[in-house]
Amino acid sequence: MIILKQHKPTSPGLRGLISIKNKHLYKGSPNKNLTFSKKRSSGRNNVGRITMWQRGGGHKRRYRLIDWKRNKYNINAKIERIEYDPNRSPYIALLLYEDGERRYILHINGLKVGDNVISGYNIPISVGNSMQLKEIPLGTNINCIEMIPGSGAKIARSAGCYAQLLAKDQKYATLRLKSGEIRKVLLECFACIGTISKIEHNLQKLGKAGRSRWKNIRPNVRGVAMNPVDHPLGGGEGKTSGGRHPCSPWGKTEKVTRKNKKRGYKLIIKNRKNK
Repeated sequence: MIILKQHKPTSPGLRGLISIKNKHLYKGSPNKNLTFSKKRSSGRNNVGRITMWQRGGGHKRRYRLIDWKRNKYNINAKIERIEYDPNRSPYIALLLYEDGERRYILHINGLKVGDNVISGYNIPISVGNSMQLKEIPLGTNINCIEMIPGSGAKIARSAGCYAQLLAKDQKYATLRLKSGEIRKVLLECFACIGTISKIEHNLQKLGKAGRSRWKNIRPNVRGVAMNPVDHPLGGGEGKTSGGRHPCSPWGKTEKVTRKNKKRGYKLIIKNRKNK
């Protein structure tokens, strides 16, 4: 059971803190065979130049290998435990297959320790099961959706995310994503039934700047708060709003990141809400 906990304000850092407590989470270390040490790049590329701002520091992490393909077909698996993953927003679940192999998957809302899940063809329509889109009934909430058959899950992988299956034709299934986008995906692609866990993820508050630094996030300064030498929007008397279109520190105007030439754009029926 997930509980939103509002802490007593015994210190400034606890005054605004709202955290998520889940008593069903496993308290021990992750499965060592399914993890590896994650090296930090701090937003720098192969020549040491910063290509992603506001990154650096943070606690050391081990990366959990997630089974995005769910390609052990028609073999039953039992949920052995549910764990916290520092590398992603939802929880993860450790599966124990009948043949003794263990794999991590994203935890689906409603699944408990001891529940059985399966992936494959002609299997029951149940939460946590993975199957082709052509076998899933219309109106079902799905997650971890492939974009190309056999490539592994690409869509709806964040906490609380799901897509709704709206229609099917001879070749494509039509999906409505959480962003409001409506797009087509091949019917041979696999998807998982249900909604990703940790729906309350967007309700938590960090409470202090230091907690953000633990997450490898550094402070973000607005361009209008800088000097003219540092940013095109900087300078001015008082709180000016820049006086020009929002742009990068090098003067490049912000614009739509998606272009019509982008691969797969023709399969998008309706763009997402923020466009």
